[in-house]
Amino acid sequence: MSKILILDIETTGFQNQGGSIVEIGIVELCLESGNVKTIFDSLMREDILTAKHREEPMGWIFRNSSLTVEEVRDAPLAKDVLPQVQDVLNQYPLGCTAYNKNFDFGFLKSRGLKIKELPCPMILSTDICQLPNKNGYDNYKWPSVEEAWKHFFPTQPYNELHRGADDAKHEALIVYELYKMGVFELN
Repeated sequence: MSKILILDIETTGFQNQGGSIVEIGIVELCLESGNVKTIFDSLMREDILTAKHREEPMGWIFRNSSLTVEEVRDAPLAKDVLPQVQDVLNQYPLGCTAYNKNFDFGFLKSRGLKIKELPCPMILSTDICQLPNKNGYDNYKWPSVEEAWKHFFPTQPYNELHRGADDAKHEALIVYELYKMGVFELN
């Protein structure tokens, strides 16, 4: 069977700001059936995590999801979680993607993970969703997960929870739609 992974991380901020990964969710997508199954879902605490990660300009995740500082403070250590993530990635030779994969994979690769990368569904959705770019450019803007969801599933409401596994599940369904359209292809 053609099974791939869709991964989603939650962070305290951008990587160039010194953001910290606080959650990783990974789902399996069967490209033959469209079935989605949660494979990995864990909070994570990195050594770099400090009080600054919950204050502006960091801490967005604590203000925009159900995730709390206390949960992250009590989470398993990154040194224990990241090898588990690598083990999962290694079990799927066809590869992995993420919605806005440069964000997610940038963090994970900077932490030493090796990822067989598949195409980015956000980039692939851009010309399909055709959202106007308000910056005055001729091309379309990259759709958020919610915007892509609304395009592909207009009768199914969705509010992004900004939690790893839940977001990855919804992103996998977008990937499946792109795959059925012949837009998402395995390398």
